[in-house]
Amino acid sequence: MRAVVLRDGRLEVRDTADPVPGPGELLIKPLSAAICASDVHYMDHPNSAPRFVWDSGRDTIMGHEFIGEVVGHGPDCSGDFPVGSRVTSMPILIRAGQEPLVIGHHPDAPGAFGELMVVSEVMSRRVPDAVPNDAVAVVDAFAVGEFYVRCSGIGPGELPLIIGAGAIGLSTVAALSARGVGPIVVSDYSDDRLSYAKKFRRRRLGQPCQPRPVGGLAGDVQEQRDSNATGYLRMRWQERSAAEHRRLVRVHGARLRRGADGTTQAPSTAPMPTHKGMTIQFGGGPHPQDWYGTLDAVADGRLDPSPSIGRVIGLDEVPDAIEQVRKGQGPPRVVVHPTAS
Repeated sequence: MRAVVLRDGRLEVRDTADPVPGPGELLIKPLSAAICASDVHYMDHPNSAPRFVWDSGRDTIMGHEFIGEVVGHGPDCSGDFPVGSRVTSMPILIRAGQEPLVIGHHPDAPGAFGELMVVSEVMSRRVPDAVPNDAVAVVDAFAVGEFYVRCSGIGPGELPLIIGAGAIGLSTVAALSARGVGPIVVSDYSDDRLSYAKKFRRRRLGQPCQPRPVGGLAGDVQEQRDSNATGYLRMRWQERSAAEHRRLVRVHGARLRRGADGTTQAPSTAPMPTHKGMTIQFGGGPHPQDWYGTLDAVADGRLDPSPSIGRVIGLDEVPDAIEQVRKGQGPPRVVVHPTAS
């Protein structure tokens, strides 16, 4: 099959081996997939997470946000997903006797930036006919925002500050708006990014940051914007000291960087938040209830994530689009049609 192949740290669009569905697995043809900041993290910081397995000597196909059409079945499938069904899934591949594999972040779990992929039947869900492919392809990111907001416990009467209007920032705005939280303050250097955020608002949004140091939590972030613009901007600890006592700061993304020895490093901590009694809560997930709950919201028409999509491309354009994400350029969401002519 034809795919965007990661090999030896480089992306190339070429032929690679077709995946073969194992027991309880569906063979699907990807119809729509989304480029995610995690793709950049996976490439630039190998093995930075326990289940992100990177092997420079093997072909890896990324793409963990997707919808596809069933074209085949492995042994022991139930028959609940006949050929022609449109399906999607959390990006987890479950195989007997193995640790779960992250689809698109493991050589043995090829993702959606190719003409074929496999998913676990037990993780899959059918997509109603009326739901657009591209809307389903970006469910994963909006599930992240749902998870973060749910875990924060924020409610009406509280004032959220979202630093960065990237994919995760937008999903957070959508989740806050659905709960009636407002006003929502969104800070970004890009007027274009803020224009996307306004499409999800139900309450007033803030204005863009200026490219200069600002007080409070925004910090001097001109040079330190997250390369994927997911909504996390690394803040200088001296600016964090301007926060009030007993504040809650939720970190909804992480900018990884390389140290002098070539190893991956995360932003370091400092004693100031300890003296301030601050709570800094790092995000994770999303959990299945958030992921499949977000899928249900899209299917039911309660959530339309499509305003976040600013560009639709084919396989040949994926390497350049990922490079744009690495530089923090382009729209919040880029969708790939892997099998379109």
